[in-house]
Amino acid sequence: MIVFGVDAHKRTHTVVAANEAGAQVGCLMVAATTEGHLRLLRWAEAFGLRRWAVEDCRQLSRLLEADLIRAGERVVRVPPKMMANTRRRARSRGKSDPIDALAVARAALAEPDLPAAFLDGPARQLRLLIDCRETLIRQRSAAQSQLRWHLHELQAGWDPPARSLDLTHTLNTIETRLADYNSIVADLARQLLQHIRHLTCQASDVHTQISRLVTTVAPHLLSIPGCGPLTAAKLVGETADIRRFPTPDKFAMWAGVAPIPVWSGNTPHHRLNRGGNRQANCALYRIAITQLRIHPPAQDYLKRRLAQGNTKPEAIRALKRHLANSIYRNLTLDTATHHTTPQTIAA
Repeated sequence: MIVFGVDAHKRTHTVVAANEAGAQVGCLMVAATTEGHLRLLRWAEAFGLRRWAVEDCRQLSRLLEADLIRAGERVVRVPPKMMANTRRRARSRGKSDPIDALAVARAALAEPDLPAAFLDGPARQLRLLIDCRETLIRQRSAAQSQLRWHLHELQAGWDPPARSLDLTHTLNTIETRLADYNSIVADLARQLLQHIRHLTCQASDVHTQISRLVTTVAPHLLSIPGCGPLTAAKLVGETADIRRFPTPDKFAMWAGVAPIPVWSGNTPHHRLNRGGNRQANCALYRIAITQLRIHPPAQDYLKRRLAQGNTKPEAIRALKRHLANSIYRNLTLDTATHHTTPQTIAA
C-alpha cells in the first residue's frame, strides 16, 4: 500500500508517495488545476494499490479532492495539527512543501481511521449560507455602531435603544429626525441608514434560504428542543457529514464537549476540554441554555447534577455532553433517511 501525502496550496500541490514504513518513494509537484490533477493521477498509476491523504484545508484542496473522488480514488483528510505534530517528530530539519506532504502521509499511516473525503452536498451549501449571513450581520453591526456616533455628534444624548437599529420603525424615526439637519454628518448618517436597511433585507433573505434548506436536510435535528434553523444549519455545516465520526464519543471530542482524563493512580479525574470545534461547541451551548429555560427534562437534569455536588457550569457542560449524543443520533437519522450526504468514495 502506497500513501500519497498532499500539501495543497493555491497555485500548486506537492505530493509525496510513502510506503507502509513511512519512507519516501516518490515526489511530484503539479499545478492546482484539473490538468495538473490529471497529470498527478497518471503519475500515481505506476504505484499500484494506493490511497490519498490530504491536509484538511478544504478551501485549498476542494477541487483536488473532487477530481480524485470522481476518478475512483480513496481519499482521507488529515487534520493540520496532526500533520504538524508528525512533522516535528521527524528527523528531517526545516519546513518545506515536500516535508509537509511526507508528514501528511505518515500521519495517515499512523491513524487508520481518519475521516474519508466526500463530494460536497447540502452541508457545504448550509456552511456557505451561514458564513454569508454572519458576514452581513458583522457589516450591519459595524454600520450601526458608526451611526450611533454620528447621531451623538448631531445631538448629545441621541441614542436609540439597544438592539433596535435593525427595526423598521426605529430606522424610520431616525430618518424623519435627520431631515432637520443639513450637514456632512447628517448626510453620512442617512447613507448608513440606507446601508443598514439593505444589509437587513439581505440577511433576512439568506435566513429564509437557510430555514428552507435545513428543514429538508435535517428535520430530525430540528426536532431537538432549543435547536432552531440557524443552530441546526451551523451544526450541519460544521459537521460536514456525520459519517466522518464512527462513534458518538468521537463526535463529542471533535465538538470539544468530551472531558479529558488527567489522572494517574486510583482517583479518576477529568478536566474541561478547551479544544475541538468552537463553532459546534457554541451551538451546543446555545441549545443547552435554551433547554434550561424551556425544556423540563433539561431542567430536571440540571437539578440532579446540582444535587450530586456539581457547580452550575459543570452541570451545563454535562448537559452539553448529553446533547452531543442526541445530536449525533439525529444527524445520523437525517443522513440515512433523507440521503443528504454526497457521493461516497469508490473502493
